Amino acid sequence: MDLATMIGRLEAGATALAGATTGLDTVEAAWRPAAGQWSALEIACHLLDEEREDFRVRLDITLHRPGENWPPIDPPGWVVARDYAGRELGPTLEAFALERRRSLEWLHGLSHPDWAATYTHATLGEFRAGDLLASWCAHDVLHLRQLARWHWLRLQGEIVPYDSRYAGQW
Repeated sequence: MDLATMIGRLEAGATALAGATTGLDTVEAAWRPAAGQWSALEIACHLLDEEREDFRVRLDITLHRPGENWPPIDPPGWVVARDYAGRELGPTLEAFALERRRSLEWLHGLSHPDWAATYTHATLGEFRAGDLLASWCAHDVLHLRQLARWHWLRLQGEIVPYDSRYAGQW
């Protein structure tokens, strides 16, 4: 795994997130496709919290502080406990961009990281540092896919009585 390539993917993920949320007003950002599904705002809040409290922190512990426990996280619980729906999209995206820049600076500063360094999670098992970096990049892509579906579903409600079948199948 090439660190420069992974850094590039994380940079691209941040750019894509900004693009996928550009122009959304407060009402649009809060729209949920269905009960139990996240709004664009909630996705952005989740990405911010993961950037601050998950990937960078856990990768740092795995690489530099073996034996130290990862801090606990609760992504599904944070949606309610941290009132994601009550936040604003603009400041959330700005905070995410800042945290991602910090992450990228930190990654650029790594000197000969041992991607095989491991951490054993009590319930999830063993993870190598390389697994965490790969998962960090994949996490962006998964949520970009979620945002693409969010946009598709929102569009379907906006075009009634017309349909978009000519565009192709989702």
